Amino acid sequence: MKNKIQKKWIGLLLSFFSLAVTAQTKHTVSGYVKDLANGEGLIGVSVYVREAQTGVVTNPYGFYSLTLPAGSYTVVYSYMGYQKNTKTIELNADQTVSIELADESENLKEVTISTKKEDDNVRSIEMSVNKVEMKTIKKMPALLGEVDLIRSIQLLPGVTTVGEGASGFNVRGGDISQNLVLLDEAPVFNSSHLFGFFSVFNPDVVKDVKLFKGGIPAQYGGRISSILDVRMKEGNAKKREINGGIGSIFSRLTYEQPFAAGKGSFIVAARRSYIDILAKPFLNKDLKDSKFNFYDLTAKVNYRLGNKDTFFASGYLGKDIFGGGDFGFGWGNKTLTGRWNHIFSNKLFMNLTAYYSNYDYNLGQNEDDKNAKDRFVWNSKIITKSIKPDFTYYITPNNQLTFGGQYINYDSRPGKATAVSEGEGLNLDLPSRHADESALYIANEQKLTDKISLQYGIRYSYFRSLGAGIEYSYRDTTAGIRRQPILPGKEYQSGDVIKTYGNWEPRFAVNIGLSSVSSLKISYNRMSQYLHLLSNTAASSPLDVWTLSSSNIKPELADQVAMGWFRNFRDNMYEASVEVYYKKLHNQLDYVVGSDLLLNQFVEGDLLTGKGRAYGAEFYLKKNKGRLTGWVSYTLSKTEREVDGVNNGNWFNARFDKPHNFTSVAIYELNKRLTLSSNFTIASGTPATFPTNGYSWGGYSLGNNYNNARNNSRIPAYHRLDLAATLKARKKLFGTGEGEWVFSIYNVYNRRNAFSVYTRQNEDKPTASEQAQNLLRTQAVRYSVIGSLIPSVTYNFKF
Repeated sequence: MKNKIQKKWIGLLLSFFSLAVTAQTKHTVSGYVKDLANGEGLIGVSVYVREAQTGVVTNPYGFYSLTLPAGSYTVVYSYMGYQKNTKTIELNADQTVSIELADESENLKEVTISTKKEDDNVRSIEMSVNKVEMKTIKKMPALLGEVDLIRSIQLLPGVTTVGEGASGFNVRGGDISQNLVLLDEAPVFNSSHLFGFFSVFNPDVVKDVKLFKGGIPAQYGGRISSILDVRMKEGNAKKREINGGIGSIFSRLTYEQPFAAGKGSFIVAARRSYIDILAKPFLNKDLKDSKFNFYDLTAKVNYRLGNKDTFFASGYLGKDIFGGGDFGFGWGNKTLTGRWNHIFSNKLFMNLTAYYSNYDYNLGQNEDDKNAKDRFVWNSKIITKSIKPDFTYYITPNNQLTFGGQYINYDSRPGKATAVSEGEGLNLDLPSRHADESALYIANEQKLTDKISLQYGIRYSYFRSLGAGIEYSYRDTTAGIRRQPILPGKEYQSGDVIKTYGNWEPRFAVNIGLSSVSSLKISYNRMSQYLHLLSNTAASSPLDVWTLSSSNIKPELADQVAMGWFRNFRDNMYEASVEVYYKKLHNQLDYVVGSDLLLNQFVEGDLLTGKGRAYGAEFYLKKNKGRLTGWVSYTLSKTEREVDGVNNGNWFNARFDKPHNFTSVAIYELNKRLTLSSNFTIASGTPATFPTNGYSWGGYSLGNNYNNARNNSRIPAYHRLDLAATLKARKKLFGTGEGEWVFSIYNVYNRRNAFSVYTRQNEDKPTASEQAQNLLRTQAVRYSVIGSLIPSVTYNFKF
């Protein structure tokens, strides 16, 4: 018996010794992959080891790590649009191997519109994700010739907008407030300039754009529909570079340069519209002082302190100003982000982010004249501050662990207002609201076999509504009727906890390889949202109010499951996918009839809550290579809400429901100097509520909805064609630079797409017969934001 025990222990010791020896003979190769031309880190580069038939991709900062047994290996660094780099590595100790990839556009006989790794759409675990390259966006037709990121992603499957000039975008049945828009990890609360016609993102400083519609990784949280992750350039680390453009409505200028002997670099970009300056000579006396412009300033700096530490700081400042005479309003975003990348070891990478975001908006009459007898000033803002550590541990090439957390502090100021009438002042201020949100997450991406990969994780978020403030309870009432507060409310001191919510948010995704060029993917995620946008208009406006979860407003939740088939054809020249999804939404906000959302301290009594569902199928075909590139997409979907007190408690179509949505993008390189492009889109009209009958009273015709139906009809279908041509200049700019002319036509065939349709009494004089019968005619009026074709020309330069 004793000998058996001794043999058992000896066997165990030999096993541990064997594992230890194996571990000792493994080594790690790690480093950064950057662009040879400017030193920018490249995101998603494939780092593949031929002998081991395994590999990884670089993270958002261009870092990679591979742990392998000691030996000689051939490592291939590949990224579509760049020349492959192959290195032979003798791995007998831990090594740092950083490389730079050269752009292969000068060597290619054909054009590529994707800079991802080949077969990424089939082999990666990601699904319901779209990545749009800035090179592609800049070639697409645009309104007034100005490249726009938000308008470009609206051409992707599953993404819609309620109409021309509407701010933001809708993703898979969510409203615009349910999209988390990040600029270098800081949230942007309003991504639009000029009421949705342009976005706040300057295309000259954007490095990477990624839209998550589903299968959202555990490190993201805070919104229930999508994540739009926009990363800024770090600045050219090799040489000074100046670029910009002069357009029909605004101009832009960007400057970037290295410093500290190449250890650091920075980029600064500015834009300013001047449509008000151009229009001023044509305005009459009443409008001569009108202001309608926007500007923004974007900047970023980075500094590398040794091989293990890199520091980044970036910021954005933008403002829209509108008004005339003594009346005006405006809105703007401010963000500031600081990041620290640290390599603890060849296997452990950390990114620590801290950000500040401020979205403010104002409305007023005689704002600058404090002595005016009649004066009104209203200011509102929401401020968020956060710290967020993220870690990546590269266990093996087939096993990658991510973990971290986040703390967010919310400061919501719904309204600070002063009204003066005939010299008498009235204070209409609403108290600020405070809250914080904490989250922890852990996730693992694991390759089980050559054909099966998993990504699984969990996120836990914890929200606290905080004092100081007064919390009101509301009396029960008939569904759909305004609830009255029970006075007085309960008063809380600064820092007191008013209400807490906690939510587990599981994430799961699997990739099943069907062949070397096709795969099946399945994902599930739960998301929670503690921040809400109050808007009862057809399209959200910049002056809508943001509010926080409270005792009366529960956090919004969404569960989404998706399944997709992905396939490549003809050596990755074509890629295709079909995805189906189902999303269930909880605690969706709606409003009583006649709700008052501005400067209302009892606004929670005007809110209703319900549930939603969205489901659909997305078809996508993309051509990546050749002189003709582009994509076509078709989305078949349904988005509905059910709210007690609305539509008699029955399901109704959401305002942004579009059952059919088809888009196409084509880019054709005619020769080295001239590129032609086109966009076409056709989609179902959005739902609208029309009268079901009417009656006459006092000489007026009044519409009536006898069954209180919500969104019982639709406005006409939307369709539009845009064309553009990009012509490179023959002569060098200042002897060294490059220039190009961009000619575009927006809305080529002059389509008057309806933004909304409403009914009114016909303004024409009634006929004699109608007068005899006391009949009043009504008419439907179509309101179009853009009702004609819009030609434009822009000159872009770079030197």
